Amino acid sequence: MGFFTSQLSNVVEWKEFRDDMIFYKWHNNEIKRGSRLIIRPGQDAIFLFNGKIEGIFKDDGDYDIESDIIPFLSTLKGFKFGFNSGMRAEVVFVNTREFAVRWGTSNPINIPAPQYNLPGGLPIRSHGTYTFKVKDYVKLIDNVAGIKDSYLVEDVKLRISSVLDQLLMKWVVQEGKDIFNLSINSLNIANGIKQDLDMQLFDTGISISSFQIMSFTYPEEVQAMINKNASQSMVGDMSRYQQINFSDGLSSGKIKSGGVASDMAGMMMGMQFANQMVQNMNQGMAEADAQQKTFTHTANNEAGTSANKPNFCPNCGLKTGNSNFCPNCGQKLV
Repeated sequence: MGFFTSQLSNVVEWKEFRDDMIFYKWHNNEIKRGSRLIIRPGQDAIFLFNGKIEGIFKDDGDYDIESDIIPFLSTLKGFKFGFNSGMRAEVVFVNTREFAVRWGTSNPINIPAPQYNLPGGLPIRSHGTYTFKVKDYVKLIDNVAGIKDSYLVEDVKLRISSVLDQLLMKWVVQEGKDIFNLSINSLNIANGIKQDLDMQLFDTGISISSFQIMSFTYPEEVQAMINKNASQSMVGDMSRYQQINFSDGLSSGKIKSGGVASDMAGMMMGMQFANQMVQNMNQGMAEADAQQKTFTHTANNEAGTSANKPNFCPNCGLKTGNSNFCPNCGQKLV
C-alpha cells in the first residue's frame, strides 16, 4: 500500500530554474496525496484554484502539501485527499530577483532643433540600463500567467523597446532645453521615462525599479562642433592660456633649457615679464607723484592762509589767534 501511495504522489517544484525567466507554471493534472512542495531561494510559490489565488508561500524549503500547505489555503483549507484522487490546483513559481537590462535606441531619434537650422531635426542615439521586478502578483496572474505558462525577461524587453524611442523623444524635448547639453538634464529625463514605463507595465504587475541614461551620442560632424565649442570656451583668452601653459611647463620641468627653441621661448617670456614689471613700476611712480603734488598743494594753501592773517585785531587791538573774526568785537580779519 505504501508503494502504491508513493506512485500517486508528486513533487511540485521549478526544476529548470532560469535567471531570465520571470515566472514558471507547474504542469500536472492534479496534486496527489503525499506530494511535496519545494521552494528554492529567490522563488515564491502561488497556489491557484479556478484561476484565483489561494495562497502565496515565500519561505524556501521542503513542505508536505497536505499538512503544511493546504491548511493555509483560502477555500481549500478543508480539502481531504481521496484514496485515488488528488487536488486539481495550479502552482506558479515567481522569480523574486530584480532583473537588469541594457537598452539602446534601435534607430537615431530626430529631435526638433529649429534654433540650429536643422529642418529634419537633430539625430541622436542613447543607451543605458533599467531594472524591474514583479510587484503585484494579482495583476501578474490575471493578465499574464492566466494565458502563459512562462514569462521571460525578453518579453518585457520587447514591450519596453516598442515604446522607448517615443518616450525618449518626449522627455528630451520636454526636459532637454539645450539639446547640446542633454547630459546635464539626463536625470530628469530618466525619471520621466521611468514613470511612463511604470504605467506601461502596470497591468502586468511588473514595476520599473530604476532607469539610467548612460550617454547621448550625436552624429560625428555635430560631435566635432560640440568639442570645438567646448575647447574654445575652456581656453577663452588664448594668450593667457599660452602664458599659463608655458609657466606650468617650466615649473614642472617639461620645458627644459639648453635648446635654441626653449632659450628663445624663455627670452620671450622674460621680456614679457620685464615689460609687465616696468609698466607696474611706472604706474606706481605716477600714482606716488600725484599723491605728493596733492599733499604739497594742500600744505601751501594752509600755510598761505595762516601767513596772511594778522595776530592782533586792527579794531580793538586784542590777540586774534587763527580765527577769521575777532573774538572780542567781531571784526573780520584779512
